[in-house]
Amino acid sequence: MSQQVRLVPPFDRETAVLKVRAAEDGWNSRDPQRVSLAYTVDSRWRNRSEFVTGRDEIVQFLTRKWSKELEYRLIKELWAFGGDRIAVRFAYECHDAAGQWFRCYGNENWEFDGDGLMHHRHASINDLPIAESERKFFWPLGRRPDNHPGLSDLGL
Repeated sequence: MSQQVRLVPPFDRETAVLKVRAAEDGWNSRDPQRVSLAYTVDSRWRNRSEFVTGRDEIVQFLTRKWSKELEYRLIKELWAFGGDRIAVRFAYECHDAAGQWFRCYGNENWEFDGDGLMHHRHASINDLPIAESERKFFWPLGRRPDNHPGLSDLGL
């Protein structure tokens, strides 16, 4: 990403795609503090049936999440954008402490402030238990390599 490209609204196709990839990269870091900085200090989330407000609660939520969702790997894909809003679809794979793998599918609606910080995030997510042999996300933990297929390429 060029240093001159500011990922702030209003989004065009290029900046929306870059914003989605930046979010994916942040979440794949599995660093709750780092991820929280992409959100306003009073950001409001609905994640499944849980409601989260503010960066402190985001950090607590993500710390709990990634202590249970082991070997978490996420792919996000732009679905739609306009003005200060972006919609994405995503899938992530992880396993629980017992070794059961899951592929979790979802959609998110995002709304940003003028500085490009997300102030609203609404996530709907479904979990599908899978066999380890059904996994599709195999990169080393951390950022998804640029040459790794995205959701559409994987038929997801």
